[in-house]
Amino acid sequence: MDDPILTIEEREAINSGRWFSSLSPSLRHDILRCAFVKRYKDGELIAARGDPPEQWIACARGAVRVSSTAVSGKQVTLTYVEPGIWFGDVAMFDGDRRTHDAYAHGDTTILCVARADFQKILSTHVELYEALMRLQARRIRQLFGLVEDLNTLPLRARLAKQLIHLVRSYGVPNLADGSQMRIGLHLAQEELAQLLGASRQRVNQELKAMEREEAIRIEPGGLVVLDRAALMRISEADET
Repeated sequence: MDDPILTIEEREAINSGRWFSSLSPSLRHDILRCAFVKRYKDGELIAARGDPPEQWIACARGAVRVSSTAVSGKQVTLTYVEPGIWFGDVAMFDGDRRTHDAYAHGDTTILCVARADFQKILSTHVELYEALMRLQARRIRQLFGLVEDLNTLPLRARLAKQLIHLVRSYGVPNLADGSQMRIGLHLAQEELAQLLGASRQRVNQELKAMEREEAIRIEPGGLVVLDRAALMRISEADET
């Protein structure tokens, strides 16, 4: 059963999101007033490709895995939506069907705004149009950066950049040593490889090389970043 109330931690994740926190207090209030909560277990389908655009969504806890299915039937992960990030607004505008599948990665909480309420908020707060334009501009810049990296950087540099992003979004101080950061998002090496457009074997080789250089530590439960500055040097040294 869905819990209609966000926990304190979930509400903090929403309110502290870079984009959401930039909105006026009255706009944030109206969005939250209309929003409702849904909770999912790991692997549960949140939205399917081809679904009508019924909800504008924010991740409040866990992660949302956005994926597509190749012609071969293999599922390919495109990105993970982290807490505090809103998505699905493009479909709210153009009314077209959803282009990708969205699954819960770990126990996940999302905050939803129905399309009718989204349209009402737009009519009341012209500010939201400009805010969403800024959000889309940021996404386009990120997309161009990813395409550029894919075509100009070796896997080693792209992997280092991805690990820096993951520790920034999901880093948890290691209990044994506070200077070390554990990546709280549990990704199998195959899932990490999909994000980078590479094979699991090649990603495994690069991870082991970074472990030998004492930049990271590979553990059964995931990855621990020992030296973020070393990862930064790897990402910059391999730029062309």
